[in-house]
Amino acid sequence: MIESTNTMRKEGRPVYLVDGSRAPFLKVRGAPGPFKAADLAVAAARPLLLRQPFERGAFDEVILGCITPAPDEVNIGRVVSLRLGIGERVPAWTVQRNCASGLQALDSAWRNVAYGYSDLVLAGGVEAMSHAPVLWQESMVHWLSQWSRAKTFGQRTQALRRIRPGFFAPVIGLLKGLTDPVVGLSMGQTAENLAWRFGISREEMDTYAVASHKRLTRAQEAGLLEEVETVYDAKGGIHERDDGVRPDSSVEALARLKPAFDRPFGHITAGNSAQITDGAAWLIVASEAAVESFGLEPMGRIVDTEWAGVDPAQMGLGPVHAVAALLRRQQLTTDAIDYWELNEAFAAQVLACLTALSDDDYCRRELGWKQAVGGIPLNRLNVDGGGISLGHPVGASGARIVLHLLHVLRRNEARYGIATLCIGGGQGGAMLVENVSAGE
Repeated sequence: MIESTNTMRKEGRPVYLVDGSRAPFLKVRGAPGPFKAADLAVAAARPLLLRQPFERGAFDEVILGCITPAPDEVNIGRVVSLRLGIGERVPAWTVQRNCASGLQALDSAWRNVAYGYSDLVLAGGVEAMSHAPVLWQESMVHWLSQWSRAKTFGQRTQALRRIRPGFFAPVIGLLKGLTDPVVGLSMGQTAENLAWRFGISREEMDTYAVASHKRLTRAQEAGLLEEVETVYDAKGGIHERDDGVRPDSSVEALARLKPAFDRPFGHITAGNSAQITDGAAWLIVASEAAVESFGLEPMGRIVDTEWAGVDPAQMGLGPVHAVAALLRRQQLTTDAIDYWELNEAFAAQVLACLTALSDDDYCRRELGWKQAVGGIPLNRLNVDGGGISLGHPVGASGARIVLHLLHVLRRNEARYGIATLCIGGGQGGAMLVENVSAGE
């Protein structure tokens, strides 16, 4: 890798986020949920598009992040775009960067607008984790191939003799997807690695998880989740709010849960991990020319983004590396950032990131800094809950945290915010946004 002596990126055009919406995040409860991914993305976008002063065909492109679209949703970005009536002339595409796919969609839109390729982009993310496929074993696939070639009664009889009960064991696609194929660890096991490395106790994790539920409960009761739109399923069901929150959550109750990934000695449980969830989130990304042409009122602007790679076995530390590089390039300190959204994949992962950012030794050895990057106060972090309380539909979370961060900055009349995620496979992503109305 060539290391540039210039830490500042070449400036492009200003890029604004003018509006956004999301569906309620719906907890997976053992069966396919009421929405497939494309259905949920369409339902979340319709209210957003209906309130805009421009025609849907004014978009230059549509970019959607998604990990596991259904087989009939290939290039789901295009499928959703056409179903929304944006028009056949508007190109649409799908991006995949695992847990940060929604953030990647925004990053792609930001770059295209900044350098003049687009002026108005609909970007976001979606995931229907409840619809993740159940697959056949490879042995069963081979047997089915043999069976399809058997033409005579004798050939079919021989094929039937070769079948074994084990061939029928299902492969759960979601579990395969949440396991890193390079290091052979599930995402939960990587979180156990961080808990051990930084000495994070089970009680600390459970305490953080309870706080996440309390914060989301408070935000729902106070009507602070303005971005959530009511969606209606095909059977007439009404979905108005994130439904995985547990207002009565307590450290005592969570302490009774068994380890989920490292039995019997681990500390990561279903209670201090992100919920498996279906969800969708969108933002409208615009150039200054589009803002002026359509009379739009920006919520904020994207200042910069950063991506980083880390050891896949400790993938949860990705945000530390992305945030550090972003702050250095922008010549900012953690104190300059008013609010943070750090996706809650696991309580241990969030706590490990906070510890690493504040640790002189880690920042010297791993980041090449002379001292710690800096601390993040808990009262400025995930102030309305996060993945533990409302879920982490992997394709959508990156867009959700940016959208909500903009609302937090506006209601608190604050200027800067950073949204950041760890990414399965050993990466981290971070986006710096600015509230353009701050100080007015």
